Amino acid sequence: QLQLVESGGGLVQPGGSLRLSCTASGFTLGYYTIGWFRQAPGKEREGVSCIVNSGGVTTYADSVEGRFTISRDNAKNTVYLQMNSLKPEDTGVYYCAASNDAPKLILFRRCDSHEYDYWGQGTQVTVSS
Repeated sequence: QLQLVESGGGLVQPGGSLRLSCTASGFTLGYYTIGWFRQAPGKEREGVSCIVNSGGVTTYADSVEGRFTISRDNAKNTVYLQMNSLKPEDTGVYYCAASNDAPKLILFRRCDSHEYDYWGQGTQVTVSS
């Protein structure tokens, strides 16, 4: 059974940091492009950051550029999202997703959720004082 599990979410004060992890079971994460997406209450899901299977291409939403870093350890079947200088507007449920083929990442440096086939259940991130 293919499964993605997110962890590392929680409540943090503005300016704080969290590291999210996305671990795969039932398949080899290293074959897939991985994306982190988030959804805030009342808002559409948005792409936060994506990374190709080799780690050689990454992209970030403008709103997180310079604050978030995506990385992967294929030996551990895990992708990470390091989030620094967190802001209240970063609050939401964060999902990781795996894609067999994400051409928009390569061509346009975009995370398009329609290109992702497998999704985790999400982890809540709340940034509040």
